[in-house]
Amino acid sequence: MSKKINLGLIGGGYWGKNLIREFNNINVLHTICDVNQQALDSYAIQYPNIKLTKSFDLMLADLDINAVCVSLPAEMHYEYSKKVLEAKKDLYVEKPITLNETEAQELVDLAKQNSCILMVGHLLHYHPVIIEIKSLISTGLIGNIKHIVSNRLNLGIFRTQENVLWSFAPHDISVILSLCGNKIPESVNCFRKANITDGIHDITNTIFQIDDKYVNINVNWLNPYKEQKLTIIGEKGMILFDDMEQTDKLKLYENYVNWSSSLNSIPTPNKTEGKVILLDLSYSPLYKECSHFVECCINRETPITDGEEGLRVLKVLQMCSKELTRKELLTKELLAKEYFVHDSSLVDEGAKIGSKTKVWHWSHVTGSADIGNNCNIGQNCYIAGKLGSGCKVQNNVSLYLGVECEDDVFLGPSCVLTNDINPRCAQPKNGHYVKTFIEKGVTIGANATIVCGTRIGTHALIGAGAVVTKDVEPYSIMVGNPAKKIGTIDEDGNRTLL
Repeated sequence: MSKKINLGLIGGGYWGKNLIREFNNINVLHTICDVNQQALDSYAIQYPNIKLTKSFDLMLADLDINAVCVSLPAEMHYEYSKKVLEAKKDLYVEKPITLNETEAQELVDLAKQNSCILMVGHLLHYHPVIIEIKSLISTGLIGNIKHIVSNRLNLGIFRTQENVLWSFAPHDISVILSLCGNKIPESVNCFRKANITDGIHDITNTIFQIDDKYVNINVNWLNPYKEQKLTIIGEKGMILFDDMEQTDKLKLYENYVNWSSSLNSIPTPNKTEGKVILLDLSYSPLYKECSHFVECCINRETPITDGEEGLRVLKVLQMCSKELTRKELLTKELLAKEYFVHDSSLVDEGAKIGSKTKVWHWSHVTGSADIGNNCNIGQNCYIAGKLGSGCKVQNNVSLYLGVECEDDVFLGPSCVLTNDINPRCAQPKNGHYVKTFIEKGVTIGANATIVCGTRIGTHALIGAGAVVTKDVEPYSIMVGNPAKKIGTIDEDGNRTLL
């Protein structure tokens, strides 16, 4: 004989009203609990045969109720879900399971300990399109997945307790993890912007990789139009799920690349309208989800989106949140220091960097560096020496310890500034290097080499590829190997050749 499910639901607000409707349609709704008397009065008219209460404890103590749905703000999930499981009643909790991984793990363990069903409301799994997508992928139709892009954009609702990542992304993360073998990425990269409420992000862009699968999740509640798209690119085909389409929600694009047999040919895109996959869209995904919970409670089966699945999603959300927090702190630190360092670069403790100086991609500023104001350090540079203010260091330049530049010095791409006149691996210098002095306004061209122990006079110009082996007089133009003076140049760049 089948077990009768009598469900109590707490939280009849924005999303709760939909759960009330579907659980009532399934004929399992027993009691609605909400602190808002006006909401209860409205439900009394809509559902005259359903019990109503403002007391969660009274509802939980009702022996007729053997399952509870928690549809409260995310920060309240842990407190109320724990009470449900401690009362040994089956639990459906809206996403995310909690806001804390330790608390989520506690709920998972408690459900097992008390033999309770624990299901998390990750609705997207129960959408007929997602069910079909999983089926198509399992047949190998598109080959191994290589790339997944999810866009979930809308205007509002603006929350003040959770940002758009926690509000919009759990559904997409949940499905994407299932498509990637339920593995958790080793790391994530996230970008964000808060416009409406300080500290509450309206836009987040999340990137991570699981094995060779590249994932991009974009969520935004500050967008003029609504978009819900999931794109899955495989080796042999692509799948597009556009939930804003009324009927043609799922399209399959096969053989999207034209490969020629010629050895020197370039692959070209095979642009087609895609094949529409017709589906039965007559039932509500939420009805399917609620029905699945009831079936699991009756048959004591593990839900598709059980507590372990909810915990995996939470772990990824927390990884994203930690990355966003790291970027927030870095931004505040940089603003306080009044200079900019790209995320990919490294600045060692002890380094001195002046205001409005910029350090770009993949550069390393050591603790011995002394950099003035308004300098610009290009990518892949190493700075251990001294730079005055207003200097420009182009890509791939190493300014070793012992090299000192005055103001407004230009160091061209890949120029070489040495600090050891007789380098020997077996004879370390222990920090005693030969100094090189580059005076105010000097320009050193690309790939030029300055042998250490020299002084380059003010506003001199060293030509590209030149090798300087001795001191250079101010305003001199030097070219060749070894470099020779071929003229003079003034501060404005006007040249006079000899």
